[in-house]
Amino acid sequence: MKDSEARKAEDVLKQYDRESDTMEYTGVMAKVVAAIAIAFSVFQLYTATFGVLDAQLQRGVHLGFGMALVFLLYPSRKSWSRHKIHPLDLVLAVLGAAAPAYIILEYQHLVLRAGLVSDTDLAVGLIGILLVIEATRRVVGLPMVCVVLAFLFYAFAGPYMPGVLAHRGLTVSQLVSHLYFTTEGIFGIPLGVSSTFIFLFILFGAYLESTGLGKFFIDLANAIAGWASGGPAKVAVLSSGLMGTVSGSSVANVVGTGSLTIPMMKKLGYHKDFAGAVEAAASTGGQLMPPVMGAAAFLMAEFVGVPYIDVVKAAVVPALLYFAGVWLGVHFEAKRKDLKGIPRSQLPKIGRLLRERGHLALPLVIIVYLLVSGYTPMRAALVAIVLAIVCSALRKSTRMKPIEIVRGLENGARNVLGVLVACAAAGIIIGVVTKTGVGLKLASGLLDLSGGLLLPTMFFTMITAIVLGMGVPTTANYVITSTIAAPALVQMGVPVLAAHMFVFYFGIIADVTPPVALAAYAGSGISGGNPLKTGINASKLAIAAFIIPYMFVLSPVILMIEGSALDLLLSTITALIGMVALSSSLIGFLADHCRLPERLLLAVGGLLMIKPGLLTDAVGIILFGLVLFLQLRRRRAAQDAA
Repeated sequence: MKDSEARKAEDVLKQYDRESDTMEYTGVMAKVVAAIAIAFSVFQLYTATFGVLDAQLQRGVHLGFGMALVFLLYPSRKSWSRHKIHPLDLVLAVLGAAAPAYIILEYQHLVLRAGLVSDTDLAVGLIGILLVIEATRRVVGLPMVCVVLAFLFYAFAGPYMPGVLAHRGLTVSQLVSHLYFTTEGIFGIPLGVSSTFIFLFILFGAYLESTGLGKFFIDLANAIAGWASGGPAKVAVLSSGLMGTVSGSSVANVVGTGSLTIPMMKKLGYHKDFAGAVEAAASTGGQLMPPVMGAAAFLMAEFVGVPYIDVVKAAVVPALLYFAGVWLGVHFEAKRKDLKGIPRSQLPKIGRLLRERGHLALPLVIIVYLLVSGYTPMRAALVAIVLAIVCSALRKSTRMKPIEIVRGLENGARNVLGVLVACAAAGIIIGVVTKTGVGLKLASGLLDLSGGLLLPTMFFTMITAIVLGMGVPTTANYVITSTIAAPALVQMGVPVLAAHMFVFYFGIIADVTPPVALAAYAGSGISGGNPLKTGINASKLAIAAFIIPYMFVLSPVILMIEGSALDLLLSTITALIGMVALSSSLIGFLADHCRLPERLLLAVGGLLMIKPGLLTDAVGIILFGLVLFLQLRRRRAAQDAA
């Protein structure tokens, strides 16, 4: 039975997470791929230890390894054999490695030519760009490819575009030179971050996974919350939040924890559409949880120009508010249906868990401490990788064998491919934006559409970010939305970090927003529910993510950007009470089953409390208190009558 459930989870992962749908080699080919992946990880560890190379050299080696692995691991067509490489893929793998290698070999000459592109340069650059687009199609998917192609079309069609979108247009030579032979295109900031911080954190995550940390998180969540009302659903929320601290994919998070928690929820009495939605909403929230944030935290620090730890601090309170909202939705649904928890006798004991496997979480605690202490993300990740191996050896039951340490190097290289390709493709978009100035033009268009008013601008930016984020992985999602949508908010006077966090949130929440809700589809694949209904339920549970961004734009104190500790505390408390009111309104239960007028009052009160301001908070608390008083009195009367 467990084997069949594991196979089902694996099938769901491959169906909805393109990064997991790879070739399954045996024999010599498996060893070749493993050797390339291990060499990739060794190169990254070496440069992290002894110093990174010049920007284009570091990023060129990084891209060369990645492209070779992509074409070896992801077939051109799904119908092709998964056990034998096709000659076309072998040729593309060689070209994928050779195109970046040209930059490494000709680096001095390219520097001396200072932007002058020869015919050979042009041919190599064109091949490199086309290979990046093809790799994007295989690993990331068509939505990202369509966005890239739209920007490339715009680069050439500038003279024929209407109004403010018009520009002089670019020649093939100009575009290839900019995108492939400068650090403002494919080899730009996104790939630079991928070739340094992101790779090390993903390798760190691969080793944590090898130690069994994921199973420890699920068992710990069971011990903490499994006994409560609707226990398995709360376990899903808690374990997904913990997994999100190191996970880089909503869908992978859904499958990893959902294969255990969703059957438990269904067995307890949750409807299959709701069970899948709980896991989808919680796992999507994992991308909002520091310190990794789906690898977007590092990009945000580079784009905004602030220390990485400032991004982590800014993300803490909004992430906790989000998970509080999902937890409350689950709790009220359990109360509404009178769902009990799991008997304590069937749950693991916290003390025993911490004694036997608590040491596995030490590297995660230490990496946060190192980051707060002023260590660079690269140095902190490097130390944490070593600690993950050392800490696993503290007990025989968790100790990694030498072959498992080597496999960790291979898995880390495999796991980074999706982010690597997405960063390279995002570099094409950024390159076109910087060369044509379309970013500011789109921002001006959004401002014109909203009449120069902040709330309409935020609304249109939200819609833009959700649409652009549909079907696109976290890293690429953030790069696209921050390039196209964030400048509009910045022009309105919104702090830069708040503007970037705003578009990041709505880009991520696209994973549970119908019709393209990949996390919800994965959840329904495991639960056997209806994908659309699962997506709708997930959107209701994730309602906090639709509101919190408005809150921290209107009151940046939530991001710890401004204001005192007292301001932060008061804003957080009123926001939490607002989450209680909103969740109970959507589910239809607070202290008792909600009547329609009560649900309306709770919704209004919740929104008022989330909006910063003394008057709105006071009115919101009064409305919430009124409904709570009426329900408590009604419930007491029913108990007396019984």
